[in-house]
Amino acid sequence: MNFLRNFLEKYPIVKNRYVITTCGFIVWIVFFDQNNLIRQYEERAVLYQLRKEKKFYQEEIVSSKAQLNELLTDNQTLEKFAREKHLMKKDHEDIWLVIEEDKSKAASQENTGK
Repeated sequence: MNFLRNFLEKYPIVKNRYVITTCGFIVWIVFFDQNNLIRQYEERAVLYQLRKEKKFYQEEIVSSKAQLNELLTDNQTLEKFAREKHLMKKDHEDIWLVIEEDKSKAASQENTGK
């Protein structure tokens, strides 16, 4: 009790009920409320990430629409797309796939002797 009396004498503003109410309100808002400040910060970070994803997907939609338009209007582009992406070929042709290894993977295999 002596500690409390010394504290109140040292800081008389703490006796004011408005200060106590304001401090209680701030503590309630920061920690205990359903929409506390910590949760708002986390939700804001999620919202920022979702907006970034939305922008990325909108750009992807624009590029996909441009590619689709190009494929529908030009037969050479359509044939090139079919050959490169889906490995389609004409009846008298053979397909050779050249797969390049990563330099770091190839170097590690040389060092280990595999």
